[in-house]
Amino acid sequence: MDMELCYTEFDIFLFAGVIMSNLYVSDLDGTLLRSNETTSEFTSTVINSLVSKGMIFSYATARSLITAKKATQGIDTPLPLIVYNGAFVIDNLTEEILIANFFDASVHDVLEDLFDNGVYPIVYAYINGKEKFSFVPQLCTDGMKIFLNSRKGDVRTNIVDSPSNLKEGNIFYITCIDTPKKLKPLYERYKDKYHCVYQTDIYTNEQWLEIMPLEASKSNAIRQLKSMLNAEKLIVFGDGKNDIDMFQLADEGYAVENAHEDLKKYATDIILSNDEDGVAKWLLANV
Repeated sequence: MDMELCYTEFDIFLFAGVIMSNLYVSDLDGTLLRSNETTSEFTSTVINSLVSKGMIFSYATARSLITAKKATQGIDTPLPLIVYNGAFVIDNLTEEILIANFFDASVHDVLEDLFDNGVYPIVYAYINGKEKFSFVPQLCTDGMKIFLNSRKGDVRTNIVDSPSNLKEGNIFYITCIDTPKKLKPLYERYKDKYHCVYQTDIYTNEQWLEIMPLEASKSNAIRQLKSMLNAEKLIVFGDGKNDIDMFQLADEGYAVENAHEDLKKYATDIILSNDEDGVAKWLLANV
């Protein structure tokens, strides 16, 4: 596995290397975002106001930087953002990668195994220095088509004509959308070798299996971000099973009312749902 770390203009936010404050990190989908996949005007206004007064706020999401910033376009935060479930930490101002986790060559064996089991994923990689997601249109499931239709016009789109082309580039993320019958055995096979997220999509109810390098997790990325900021305390917000690791890391973890029951077991408390602006109302009352 390859891991890269660098510092850019983000250094200006370290205030000479001393930030002694709480770090607040929220998941996006199902947590900070409403069911329409956007932040409400209320949430954006509250967060912007608190950030302007010194609140240290970021988010950790399975989304890419492009789709995350589109969904949160009303929010202005200068801090680095955690995307692709922790595969990358990216400077929100310059969009430069601060921390990156890529697969090593073993990912090619994983892809061959997926192909042998009739699973043809969407593969995210840097190809010739540019971020792309590749897929074979004629091998897409209905669930994949729904997802890809939501990404029409995305500059990262890379249509390929055969599964072998899915191996191109420096790969960092694999998304499988198929039946539980196909995906559950693959999850069981790889869950201890890689960071795997096996869950039902909250918008489409399709079964997803996401495979990332083992070190690519929300908790690892948040741990590194907390260290970079020299923050005293970590408070997080989430709704899904893929948020459990960051709840385990945090000093306090708040699950929205609509959160998965498995996550609620790790929560400090339950707050209002995503459609009731639960995160923003908690921040307004407590920061």
